[in-house]
Amino acid sequence: MKCVICRSGNIEMQDVSEEIQRGNDIVLVPVRIPVCQSCGERYYDQKTMRYLEELKKELSKETLSLKGVGKVLTPAK
Repeated sequence: MKCVICRSGNIEMQDVSEEIQRGNDIVLVPVRIPVCQSCGERYYDQKTMRYLEELKKELSKETLSLKGVGKVLTPAK
């Protein structure tokens, strides 16, 4: 397989975190997908896309249990 962006053949499976925004929060979803090692282009199969779409639906209904792993701070006005 060659990358559609840079035409490199250097595509490997890699663990990445997809970000799904929920209000002011960001949910990090770990997925394993092919990624071009030259330019970073990501390739998603149908199974992964369905998984991410289902998570978005569950997040919008607020039925998914989430665990906090940190916090973001901003300057007080």
